[in-house]
Amino acid sequence: MNFKKIFLLIFSFFILHFSLNADVVLPKLIADGMVLQRDTKVNVWGWADPNEKVIVSIDGKLYSTKADASGNWLLKLKKHKAGGPYTMLIEGKNKIEIRNVVFGDVWLCSGQSNMELPMRRVKPLYEAEMAKASNPMIRCFDVPQKYNFKVPQENYHGNPSWKEVNAETVLSYSAVAYFFATEINRVKNVPVGIINASLGGSPVQAWMSEDALRAFPAHLEEGYRWRNDQLIMDTETFERQRTNEWYQLSTHNDIGQAGNFKNPDTDDSQWTDFKVPGYWSKAGKPENGVFWFRREIQISATEAGKPAFLNMGRIVDADSVFVNGHFVGNVTYQYPPRWYNVPAGVLVEGRNVLVVRVVNNSGSGGFVPDKPYVLALPNRNISLEGTWKMKKGCEMPPLPGETFVRWKPMGLFNGMIAPMLNFNIKGAIWYQGESNTANPAEYARMFPAMIRNWRSQFRQGDFPFLFVQLANFMEAKTQPVESNWAETREAQEAALALKNTAMAVTIDIGEWNDIHPLNKKDVGVRLALAARKVAYGESKIRSAGPVFKSLKVKGNKLIISFKNAEAGLKSGGEELQEFAVAGADAKFVWAKARIEGNKVIVSALQVQNPVYVRYAWADNPHRANLRNTEGLPAAPFRATIKKK
Repeated sequence: MNFKKIFLLIFSFFILHFSLNADVVLPKLIADGMVLQRDTKVNVWGWADPNEKVIVSIDGKLYSTKADASGNWLLKLKKHKAGGPYTMLIEGKNKIEIRNVVFGDVWLCSGQSNMELPMRRVKPLYEAEMAKASNPMIRCFDVPQKYNFKVPQENYHGNPSWKEVNAETVLSYSAVAYFFATEINRVKNVPVGIINASLGGSPVQAWMSEDALRAFPAHLEEGYRWRNDQLIMDTETFERQRTNEWYQLSTHNDIGQAGNFKNPDTDDSQWTDFKVPGYWSKAGKPENGVFWFRREIQISATEAGKPAFLNMGRIVDADSVFVNGHFVGNVTYQYPPRWYNVPAGVLVEGRNVLVVRVVNNSGSGGFVPDKPYVLALPNRNISLEGTWKMKKGCEMPPLPGETFVRWKPMGLFNGMIAPMLNFNIKGAIWYQGESNTANPAEYARMFPAMIRNWRSQFRQGDFPFLFVQLANFMEAKTQPVESNWAETREAQEAALALKNTAMAVTIDIGEWNDIHPLNKKDVGVRLALAARKVAYGESKIRSAGPVFKSLKVKGNKLIISFKNAEAGLKSGGEELQEFAVAGADAKFVWAKARIEGNKVIVSALQVQNPVYVRYAWADNPHRANLRNTEGLPAAPFRATIKKK
């Protein structure tokens, strides 16, 4: 026998030996620092050799099972009250020790960017609170953002872990989830685990399983199409190359690079005046490419050399910022706020020059209005609004949009939800909908279908499902108009027909110029109020604002009754706004409205025979001011007088 054959035999022996003596392997969720759901039988599961005996011990109790013929095993721990920490020992052919385990309430937190948005993005609002953040009873597990169109995944990739909240880890926590967990922990005094499975821009169909999408065949077929690995690779390679070439060409053609426009001594006397904030191109006639902006400010001798904070609001799309020729920061896409630290020694006495290089790849570029543009010094703030100098670095054709494979149907369910289906949860909170506003009627069917889908897949009954209704966004209109955002809010509210659901209304805390409003604390607190009612059985708590109940007509007046308003309604002492009525012609006009107990009386001189009424029916119903006595905002609605 030659050496090659001997080597192959020995190699085959080792492969066979180790395949028959595999270590017990655990899902990534079952790890140090985890939170297990209290007061219910808890699943612990993993993989081992076929028929291998697995023993789990925790808090003095022993549990055992055997892996099945495929090596899968699962056992259930007995109900356990809140508390800890404990150590869990798992034994098969190997031993695994899981430390710092607590029992409490586990909440799945999912959706798109407004759920994903981390605490670091809202730091200016909550800086003091974040600096003191320290609570070992609040823990977060961030699910890796992976998609799969072929099969539901059994485990997560990479090295995700449970993290206790402290001043450092809080920066990466979902802001909504953090404030929700903090409030639940405060009120219930139990550990709270949040599993953050969210991805910016994701539509609802990405979070639905293959079975659920059978009722939506067009989306199912789209999901099937992306099972082709070659298609994904070709698409992503082509688009990456196209994007790289666009930016390389824009840099090459940018006269500001060769002309060193960031230099404070550059002559900008012939540059065009430009008012910040504002856009250099308007919708319908965008001008894309690279644009340079310069502004001089005066600094006193006592301020010179001191560190400062530069807030450049929001800029469409990408920017690089220089102070006296020193690079202080950049952001590569339009949504994040521009917060830049100016180091000590950069500012000088007298004349200082701020330079912003902006790259706009499509649509209208510029500085978003109604955002703060200010240089914050130790003892004063310098407003940066007003006249700047502007010069075009180069003009470019619009960059075509990206395919965003990661948002395709079923991909996120398979990659991000499926691996946790055995993990016991208290409930779910959800903030999504912006990416489905193009088709509200479809969303009205898909959103409740997704809720039912998750409940079926988790096999934990009709667990509480709490969601955020879309906030106010975009420019306010002076007259009543149609609105996809309003229709999507209506579609979201329709999901309340499902058992154990609740909705947090946020039409009062959005920002017209930002799809990512910074006030995430009120969102989390309102979700926690809903949880106290739906998940924790606090039946007497008022957890939501007024909701439309019924409509009657009396002459030329409409009488609207509300739920969640038994103690009455209020408007902050101001006249009610955002009510509109219409006759049979469905031409809406603004209406006068007044409160009478828990009812609102609405009328308009132009409409003598009212048939329709709407409240807060707009993309941005910024004037909406109807609330209950607890101060919670009324949900938008539309209603029609029923024909006799």
